Parts: sequence; C-alpha cells; structure tokens
Amino acid sequence: MTGVTTILIADDHQVMRQGLCSLLSSQPDFQVVGDTGDGEAAVKLVEQLHPDVLVLDMVMPGINGIEVVRRVRVLSPTCAIVILSMYGAEGYVREAIRAGAKGYVLKKDSVEELASAVREVLAGRHYISPSLTKKAIDTYVGISGRPAKLYQTLTARERQVLHMVASGGTSAEIAAQLFISQRTVEFHRANIMQKLGIHTQHELARYCIEEGITPPTNLTSL
Repeated sequence: MTGVTTILIADDHQVMRQGLCSLLSSQPDFQVVGDTGDGEAAVKLVEQLHPDVLVLDMVMPGINGIEVVRRVRVLSPTCAIVILSMYGAEGYVREAIRAGAKGYVLKKDSVEELASAVREVLAGRHYISPSLTKKAIDTYVGISGRPAKLYQTLTARERQVLHMVASGGTSAEIAAQLFISQRTVEFHRANIMQKLGIHTQHELARYCIEEGITPPTNLTSL
C-alpha cells in the first residue's frame, strides 16, 4: 500500500459519523473524502468520489447496507467495503460478505480495529472483527445465545414468513406476496413464536435482529 487511502463514511447517526471522520482522519495514511447518512447518497458519492474504501453502516435510510454493497460492487469494483455495525449476528456477517463486503467490524470495537480492517481490505484480504470470530465459535459449541437448532424446527413456509417479518412486512403484505390468506399468515406467525419460545411481536422482531434473520432475496431458497 502506497500513498494515502481515501475513505468515504456512510452512517445515519450524525454523532457517530462525525466521530469516525475525526478518528480516521487522525491516521497519517487515511483521508476521509466524504460522508453521508443515506444509502442512496452513499452509492452516488462512491460513483463521484471513487474512494479506496467505503466504511458503511448495515442499517441505513433510503436503501439498506446490503443493497448499498451490491450497487457499489457494480459501480466501483475496486472500492473495498467495510461494514461497521452494531449487529454481530452470524446471519448479518454472512449476508454482508456474500454481497461483496470485504470487512465486518462492530461499532463497539476500537478505532484501531477499524483502521486494521481498512488496511486489510485494501490489501485484498477479508477482515472479520476478532470478537465476532469468538462469538461464532461460542455459538457453534452451544454456549451463547438461543440454540440455533430452534430455527431448524420451522417448516419451509414458516421460514418464508419469518424472513418476511424481518423486512417489516405486515400480515396483509406477507399474505399478498405468498398468495395465501391473512389468516394463514397469522397461523404461521403463531406457530413460529411457539416453536421459538417467543411470546410477543417485539420479541419476534428482536429475535430476527439477534439471529441475523434477513429479508429474503429469493423465497424459494429458504
């Protein structure tokens, strides 16, 4: 790596964004060339500014972080993308990497961690926060979080409904997309909650976030 690395920051929290700009700019080999709090604007700024690295929040207004990753990969293939998120569920990390992100760092990590991620992805390597790696190992051996096997108890249709719930869809909207009745959707919701040991819609939404249950890109693949 030679010269200065140009960085674009996209995060919808203004205080966080300003802090990132200040902290990353303090690195002698980094230059923050722009920042935004909107997904659509992030894509446009990448096209205009051609940054070396995009530091991107997972949840953004306009379009979400995953969709930003997909569009940037098409518009600017040389731009390396580091996801900076408060969500560390395996599903989120997997979806981000699959979409084309090179790095995934948690917001609770230090600026040194983020700086390391930027340098690693710029060198063409993937970078996953060490705390996420440990969490993944803990999950696999069954010592943290809700047992992953509960998801496996859901039928294919229940998984479809659950992933659509993750996108914020109402029962009426889900029914229309799946060509089933709203009553049937409510029946599936009730079964899902019973199997997962969940009692309220709020808990169901939290489960989707914690377990990385993302909106479906292809209903037939669930």
